Amino acid sequence: MATSSLETAPSLPVSPPVDKGKFRHDEVHVSQLTTTPTGRLVRPNWWWNYRQIIREIAAEFAGVMILVIFGTGAISQVVLSSDTSVVSTPKGDYLSISFGFAVGAGLGVWVSGGISGGHINPAVTLAFATWRGFPWKKVPGYIFGQLMGGIVGAAIVYANYFHAIDIFEGGRGIRTLKTAGIFGTYALDYMTNVSCFFSEFLGTAILVLVLFAALDKPNAPPPGMLPLVIFIVFLGIAACLGMETGFAVNPARDLGPRMLTAMVGYGKEVFTFRNQYWLWCPVIATILGAQAGAMFYDVLLFNGKESIVNKP
Repeated sequence: MATSSLETAPSLPVSPPVDKGKFRHDEVHVSQLTTTPTGRLVRPNWWWNYRQIIREIAAEFAGVMILVIFGTGAISQVVLSSDTSVVSTPKGDYLSISFGFAVGAGLGVWVSGGISGGHINPAVTLAFATWRGFPWKKVPGYIFGQLMGGIVGAAIVYANYFHAIDIFEGGRGIRTLKTAGIFGTYALDYMTNVSCFFSEFLGTAILVLVLFAALDKPNAPPPGMLPLVIFIVFLGIAACLGMETGFAVNPARDLGPRMLTAMVGYGKEVFTFRNQYWLWCPVIATILGAQAGAMFYDVLLFNGKESIVNKP
């Protein structure tokens, strides 16, 4: 019955079986269609048509939002609970922050992976577009969704901890870099500009190198286990390499929350810190690091036809 119905609707392509190494989510799957009494396959309702236009961008939005909620939420508890006026005993430490971001990254990829491919990172999107044939026409939409996810995720955490921030800062509406670091990343004072750049470059390169390895069929984890790989690599980056710059390794994770802090009263200092640190470290360094990690894997290790390196 399904075969004969498909023959009556040749204009509606059927998507192939899911391949986590490919980014293919704008085709119509037969299970998403309904059959009329005459046997013709049609879309379920009017909203279905419009949802297909935005669902990939919405998935990237949701993935980054979850990453930022868990990550900055963990920082909020650790930083704010260090003040006994907020809570009597500390609630967590740096390891809590590492786990918070690892959980957020794993769940963010889980939520968005089956729809958009689970990039949840502009640097990753650009790496896939450069090396793996991801359509460049989708890149602006993905990055927009990711950035908005960062802003909204930070806004949710800010609303949740608003009163604790007031107490920690010493008064209603006082906002300084003491708590701006809950949302954006700010390097330690002793770090040179070159060292800051290298730290973010290195962390992002490792992230993309492991991601590309996990999408390589000979190295691929069991089906559905990619979020666990992302959890592990994020935990490792945070726990081993993240202290000095706050391990942004993701332009949207830093820039979105940083924009939120500017909106809620932290002032221009969140952007003027260390001569526009926000641009050259959490954005430029992470994008270049992602390109380096992707290039290393595809030039030296990858045999799949998806890479531009292996095209005839």
